[in-house]
Amino acid sequence: MPLKRIITIAVIAVSLYACKEDKSAEVGFNKGDAEIAQEEKKIEFGFDINDYIVKRDTIQSGDSFGEILQRNNIGYPAIFEIAEATKDTFDITKLHPGKPYTLLYAKDSQNDSLPSPNTFIYQNSQEEYVVIGLKDSIHAYTDRKPIKYVEKTATGIIESSISNTLEEKGLSQKLANKMADDIYAWTIDFRRLQKGDRFKVIYTDKYIDDTIYAGVHNVKAAYFEHNGDSLYAFQFETDSIKGIVDYFNEDAKNLRRAFLKAPVKFSRISSRYNLKRRIAVYGYKVRPHKGTDFAAPIGTPIMATANGTVVESTRRGGNGKFVKIRHNATYSTQYLHMQRQNVKKGEYVKQGDIIGWVGMTGNTGGPHVCYRFWKNGKQVDPFKQKLPEAEPISDSLKTKFLKEIKPIKQRLDNIFFLDADPIQPENTITEDLNTDIQ
Repeated sequence: MPLKRIITIAVIAVSLYACKEDKSAEVGFNKGDAEIAQEEKKIEFGFDINDYIVKRDTIQSGDSFGEILQRNNIGYPAIFEIAEATKDTFDITKLHPGKPYTLLYAKDSQNDSLPSPNTFIYQNSQEEYVVIGLKDSIHAYTDRKPIKYVEKTATGIIESSISNTLEEKGLSQKLANKMADDIYAWTIDFRRLQKGDRFKVIYTDKYIDDTIYAGVHNVKAAYFEHNGDSLYAFQFETDSIKGIVDYFNEDAKNLRRAFLKAPVKFSRISSRYNLKRRIAVYGYKVRPHKGTDFAAPIGTPIMATANGTVVESTRRGGNGKFVKIRHNATYSTQYLHMQRQNVKKGEYVKQGDIIGWVGMTGNTGGPHVCYRFWKNGKQVDPFKQKLPEAEPISDSLKTKFLKEIKPIKQRLDNIFFLDADPIQPENTITEDLNTDIQ
């Protein structure tokens, strides 16, 4: 065979082989890219973040919506247009320092000398966020991150305190708070638990975006052995319109009283109700103190101690900013020296609702809330009153309650006290983005 022909055949063969290799490589590359893209697809705020250049930051003190956009190359005429187009959905004046925000840029914008974002996302809370489209069709909408609720059971045996017991078992301290403040506040003094006391609980943990732990959502049922008593507690909604949820024992008796012991958590009494009080700066003249002062840092949440209707939310003289609540024809309460109020006149509030925050407005020598208590129009010492129990369950609901708790009580009774592996997921529920959970 002539050398020229041999060389020609060799070149063709090499070319065909190369083409085959190129084609194989091309197919493999595309497939690999598709698989990688699928694996790396990251949805956040409803966007595939991988499709954008992402800039994350936090609202600083003094920041405004306009200043943030201007720093990111959006001019004031456009800022005004955006603010006007979105004002029914998002109030641009309500940006709070410390809250995170995210800016999304088109990937090809990196070639621009002054790139500007397509989207502004503001996170008002771990769950809720606002999306504002900044280009083309300007728009805004609010949304929520997906929430997953995981129902679990836990047990514990007290050695020193419930906090230490939970910490040793890797359980949330919020579980202790819920049992101490929401469930057994009037039946167990958690500062005087005894060694050997033990508990079982069915509760729900809350997760955002599947992985971000957001704490204990609620406690469905609990059982506590304390001082020789066996104390059951079952969560039950008594008023679906007002959203009132209480805890009852196995005989449908309400576990709480009509009033909380204090309007703030983790505080101390700095001055008690005293009609014979004398103060040095007033020449030791009798200056009655008709309230109970609870010392707490500025900004501490103040809670309504019972269900009722706000009859005053204002500022007046030495009282400073205050809220007054009428609970029924017999009882009213008042909360003085607030930093600011969280309710308006005419609002209905439930026991435990945050009605304001501790401050120093009016005549006060330090941050505290002065808690005043009226009975039949007269200010009295709440700690010397025989306060009523909370509303009992109605006869029409009692049958429903007893039926509902029967299988739950069986579950509690079948939970064994274990030192190892105390947390066992029972059920997982992923909620639709727009679904509210009671």
